[in-house]
Amino acid sequence: MKIRPLSDHVVIEPLKREEKTESGILLPETAEKERPEQGRVVAVGPGKTTDEGKIMPMQVKEGDIVLFTKYGPNEVKVKEKEYLIAKADDILAVLE
Repeated sequence: MKIRPLSDHVVIEPLKREEKTESGILLPETAEKERPEQGRVVAVGPGKTTDEGKIMPMQVKEGDIVLFTKYGPNEVKVKEKEYLIAKADDILAVLE
């Protein structure tokens, strides 16, 4: 099954955080983990439609690594894999 986002929505595969702190401490599986803020773009919608009926092109493309707002995207699960679906406005930057 493939996800095809509509309008200005973007499907993001969240990137896993390091399980080790900068000082070398390993974090156990039971440690409280925050929601990720980085991910890889898996699919991009066609873009937002203006009042005049024109489609505004998306600023991200498949494969981009992006930073997004922590609680903006919605979580979805497809075939046991978790994804986030965000509006283009929820994406803050592309990491290069």
